[in-house]
Order: sequence, then structure tokens, then C-alpha cells
Amino acid sequence: MTIQELYARIGGSYQQAIGVLRQDRLIDRYVCRFPENDMMARLGAAVQRMDGEAIFDSAHAMKGLCGNLGFDRLAAAAEALTEEFRPGSARSLTEREVRESYQALEALYNRTIEGIRAYEREKP
Repeated sequence: MTIQELYARIGGSYQQAIGVLRQDRLIDRYVCRFPENDMMARLGAAVQRMDGEAIFDSAHAMKGLCGNLGFDRLAAAAEALTEEFRPGSARSLTEREVRESYQALEALYNRTIEGIRAYEREKP
């Protein structure tokens, strides 16, 4: 599997990633390191506690990293939580809806990780 095939598989934007990182070698390096990041664990713990500041910080970090890597679906899902908990903004979601939003993000994250693991096994 090539890096472009990985992006097609996970619904990401290779063009975004190459625009930011400029080289397939760098994309490969950062994509393969992505599963090691603890962002999702931190976000899950923050949602469990309904800690708005920690949810914002974790979701914002995920949105930025995923945006740079061209993981558009993950970035969009993280953006929804980011905006919900942006300091100074009024909340519009119930706790149940926040948890559902997190679960949808987690499902996208898990599919992305599965794709990355397959890429690591199958890359040339």
C-alpha cells in the first residue's frame, strides 16, 4: 500500500498532507507515529469527567494535528468538540450529545489507526 492509497482508504487528503509536509518521507514518518500519540486517551478522559477546558485543549490539539496530516474527517470531528467547548462560547450540546460526538470521533480515530496499521504492514 502506498501513502496515497492509505489516504484514499481512510478518507484523508493526501494533497493537504503533502502541502504541509512537502515530502512523502515526512508524511510517512508522522503518519506512522500518529498511533503513539495520547491525544485520544486524554480526550476520552476529559469527556468522561466532562472537563470543558480539557476537552477543548485535547480536541483543539487533535484538530490541528489531524488537519496538518490531512486526516480531514478526524479534524472535522475534533473541530465540533473544539467549538462546543471554546472558551467564551455558549454550549449547545447536552452531556449525552457530547458523549455521542466523542464516540463518533473515536470510531473515526479507530478506523484511521486500523488503516495506518495496514499501511505499515503493506507499505513497499
